[in-house]
Amino acid sequence: MKDHQPRKRFGQNFLVSPGVVRKIVAAIAPRPGDTVIEIGPGLGALTGPLLEKLDHLHVVEIDRDLIAHLQTRFPPERLTIHEGDALRFDFGALKGAGPLKIVGNLPYNISTPLLFHLARFADQVAEMHFMLQKEVVDRMVALPGSADYGRLSVMLQYRFRMERLFVVPPGAFDPPPKVDSAIVRLIPKKLGAGETARDEALFGRLVATAFSQRRKMLRNTLQDFGGEALLTAQGIAPTARAETLSVADYLRLANALAQQ
Repeated sequence: MKDHQPRKRFGQNFLVSPGVVRKIVAAIAPRPGDTVIEIGPGLGALTGPLLEKLDHLHVVEIDRDLIAHLQTRFPPERLTIHEGDALRFDFGALKGAGPLKIVGNLPYNISTPLLFHLARFADQVAEMHFMLQKEVVDRMVALPGSADYGRLSVMLQYRFRMERLFVVPPGAFDPPPKVDSAIVRLIPKKLGAGETARDEALFGRLVATAFSQRRKMLRNTLQDFGGEALLTAQGIAPTARAETLSVADYLRLANALAQQ
């Protein structure tokens, strides 16, 4: 399908490097019996090699021209195409008897909201492997105290163990993006009693507020949540800034608020 023009509104950059595809498939390690969902299959660069290892594959695609192309390449008994927006897709609805794995070259223009959406399915998923802008992956895996550490780091590290596997240069795509990409692996955590947010919405609001003005001291940014009194009661210096707190610190603060 050489005449397909990548569409900016869908954030399309098609993977064209066979070597990178092989490395991604090796990282995913798909097996017969797995339920695998690929987000944004595009022209099928990853779809074909995945189907060589699987009995069946699900894909979520929004571009009707690409859907028509995939329908001509792969029979429906091997490939189920879910037409629609991945931001609204119920990934948990496809959970079967085997492990559920979600993979894909995620559109860069919706990567952060899509990651937050996917986090909702952490309890049902075995693992996820995504290609993302390297800068986004660096934020996902960043440690407290680093410049990359932020809301995305805290919210995803609360639910997942994450690892940046390897970097993918712009030349692996058509058209080449202006930035490096990276492959990241997300494995859901089995949260114990002390590791679970009592009120996940409150936990999310607290973290978002803390990082909304990351240069300010937390006694000021978290004033609406109890400010200095809350921080002191939980053994956190009121002069601390958002990026210095660990995921466990944010969880402790949120659970103390939920208990009140």
